Amino acid sequence: MAEPPMLDIRQVSKRFQLDGDTIEALTPIDLAIARGEFICLIGASGCGKSTLLRIIAGFETASSGEVFAAGKKVAGPGPDRGMVFQDYALFPWMTVRQNIGFGPRQRGLRRDEVRDVAERYAAMVGLSRFTDRYPHQLSGGMKQRVAIARCLANDADVLLMDEPFGALDALTRAKLQDELLDIWQRTRTTIIFVTHSVEEAALLADRIVVMSASPGRVDSDNAVSLPRQRDVSSADFNALRRMITNRLSSHLVSGAA
Repeated sequence: MAEPPMLDIRQVSKRFQLDGDTIEALTPIDLAIARGEFICLIGASGCGKSTLLRIIAGFETASSGEVFAAGKKVAGPGPDRGMVFQDYALFPWMTVRQNIGFGPRQRGLRRDEVRDVAERYAAMVGLSRFTDRYPHQLSGGMKQRVAIARCLANDADVLLMDEPFGALDALTRAKLQDELLDIWQRTRTTIIFVTHSVEEAALLADRIVVMSASPGRVDSDNAVSLPRQRDVSSADFNALRRMITNRLSSHLVSGAA
């Protein structure tokens, strides 16, 4: 018997009320994501990428449709789905070790177990020497490593990443992309990664889901067969980048018409 999808998004839509008008943010979306897949969602601002991510996380409720995680209907936030935000969302009064150990501590693990888990995941993201630092003492890249480690330490089956590297400089962003791929290859955690960058999506993803707006919908679901590590200067990589860029550009042209 085939394994059910890790995430099964069935006819999910989202509508908002604004000044007496109904705004359709997402038209019914169907998407199945297998365990261990790395999916990138890409599209112009306002296409509903972040809204869809928040519905999967359980932070928002769909107007219609359902989301299933490992076969169970999503009815709210849960430790199985960890969210990584662009602005890190760390607890400023906690050290790196305490931030990473927050989930295990809430689950009732003993103090020594919490410390062991926090140290293990701090080492995984290269922060073993910084476990006693506070967020204000860290660079942006280091803060994002803590946010990723905190989700993994909570035994998340799925990482939901909302433009996590968007605020970082180019060199830090490239380093964290490599580190995220290394963590993913070691843990095989299912990842849904929202980005505006075509190159980032082509570099990271098993599948690139292109979304278009007004209302937000899946325009195309593109499997990426390029082997890792990917060479951004190769002809195959640039052909993929061109194809995704053309899909995105067609939305802008049709929207302006």
